Amino acid sequence: MKWSSIGDISVILSVDIEENLLQIKFDDRIVDYEFNELDEISLAYAISIQKAQGSEYPAVVIPLAMQHYMLLERNLLYTGVTRGKQLVVIIAQPKALVMAVKNQRSQRRVTNLISRLSTNG
Repeated sequence: MKWSSIGDISVILSVDIEENLLQIKFDDRIVDYEFNELDEISLAYAISIQKAQGSEYPAVVIPLAMQHYMLLERNLLYTGVTRGKQLVVIIAQPKALVMAVKNQRSQRRVTNLISRLSTNG
């Protein structure tokens, strides 16, 4: 494997049919793939909200289902909604949407930071 790992976001910059070469940009690095190496990459049409954090996209589709109830949190829904520049579509089971909006579990973080600072100072 040259550069990418599972979940890396990239953009195809060029395809050179004469040279049998595909050029792909991963974040700030450009990688050339010969056509016989294309089995090392996979085309994907979805990314996680975590991976999208800090980015914007023209359109975002957010599926919410009760099967993934552990992920139904207000902060993740907010992050997903704020990634869309022009269009945001939420496809949700009504109960899942209500749970995501009401759930603020991750708002309070238990880090024991104060006790750690007092014992190291």
